[in-house]
Amino acid sequence: MAVDNSSKLEHQKKLLARLARVEGQIRAVRRMVEDGERCETIAQQLAASRNALNKAFCEMIACAIEHEIDADGALNDDTRSKLTDLSQLLSKYG
Repeated sequence: MAVDNSSKLEHQKKLLARLARVEGQIRAVRRMVEDGERCETIAQQLAASRNALNKAFCEMIACAIEHEIDADGALNDDTRSKLTDLSQLLSKYG
């Protein structure tokens, strides 16, 4: 069974939510710069924003791998489950 459309929409929804949070973080960093906050505080927020964007990237790559490898639904359930587990690891720790 190929990855269904509802799964794809769920991945998209999660990615869009994550990107919206990153966008909010970046707006906050801009305000901090405009308000003359300390460089260390700004750098801390930039690092958090960068990490959040990196996580979004890893989730996108995990999703792409999962969809491409099982695009035709030819994988058996055990292999598909292992692929899903590996994709989740990449998303979590990537």
